[in-house]
Amino acid sequence: MPPAAPKPQPRPHTPPPTQRPAQQRHAPTQRPVPHHDPLPPRRRTPPPAPPAANGRQPRPRRRRRPLRWVSFTGILLIVALIAGVMYLDNSLTRIDALANYPDRPADTPGTNWLLVGSDGRAGLTADQEKELATGGDVGPERTDTIMLVHIPGSGPTTMVSLPRDSYVPIPGHGKDKLNAAFAFGGAPLLTQTVEQATGIRIDHYAQIGFGGFASVVDALGGIDVCLDEPISDPLAGLDLPAGCQKLSGPDALGFVRTRATPLADVDRMKHQRMFMAALLKKATSIGTIVNPFALWSMSTGVAKSLKVDEGDHIWNLGALGWAMRGETVTTTVPIGGFSDTDVGNVLVWDKAKASSFFDALANDQQIPADLRTG
Repeated sequence: MPPAAPKPQPRPHTPPPTQRPAQQRHAPTQRPVPHHDPLPPRRRTPPPAPPAANGRQPRPRRRRRPLRWVSFTGILLIVALIAGVMYLDNSLTRIDALANYPDRPADTPGTNWLLVGSDGRAGLTADQEKELATGGDVGPERTDTIMLVHIPGSGPTTMVSLPRDSYVPIPGHGKDKLNAAFAFGGAPLLTQTVEQATGIRIDHYAQIGFGGFASVVDALGGIDVCLDEPISDPLAGLDLPAGCQKLSGPDALGFVRTRATPLADVDRMKHQRMFMAALLKKATSIGTIVNPFALWSMSTGVAKSLKVDEGDHIWNLGALGWAMRGETVTTTVPIGGFSDTDVGNVLVWDKAKASSFFDALANDQQIPADLRTG
């Protein structure tokens, strides 16, 4: 038998030529990109406070504002300072000391003060007069201390002692001792006499009496001075050893008044300038300025003890103290000698030297060294 024919195999299905086989497509792999849009700052919300025992929600705590308190404190200090200055200014006793008159010297450069220490006893009890050794009532108020202070536009301040026994013309009274002008016509006549004798126009005036002088010294806790020789003066209630020491109010008053020394009035003027320098040094020291109690006690004592011109204020006095805090030239008007007159023994100025002396101040210049005296 012939072999059997092979079975035909099915042919694979072939798509028509117009149809393309389907291809599997996939999306490209994506990489994460960081997002940079700005996000609003997150505010931390504090967790809710637990309910109080009584069931009420507690009040939220207030945020402390230290800058607000600092500002408030600063405003209070400024207001207190202004109020204190106005109080002190109103405490000053004002008098008409710088009255105008015919032929008054024209305004001169710099600032000129006339400082006067009087033997006024107003307000003192009998016990206080005894403690201060004032000597009781001696008639019209007189001047124990007369100083001219010149504050220049630049350079050191100059403090000049004008001896109270200086023999000078007093308007309307002829020639007499300088302190007689105060007894005749008070501060206005004394100022006019000084202006006419020196050719310098006075801008400010300050006067202090016995009681005020001592109270200011005590308010500062005493004044330190150094003495080359001991001083004993029962009339001034003074008994001081040689050397450095602290003077209380009564001792300081006796120190600037005493004439119980070899050179009498010359030593007296030297003591007054020495004391004034020590007083201003203590009053403007850092220890006084930063101590509100000492500063206030001193300021109120000064304000209540002084008599000033009607146009003067507490800040003018502050400027005077500050100007004399640094370098200060202290001197006396050139003296020509002493002479006996119908008003007693007087001190005579050296006319030629005194003219050059005061011309320098009137022109806001330093006094030549050869015209200065101790």
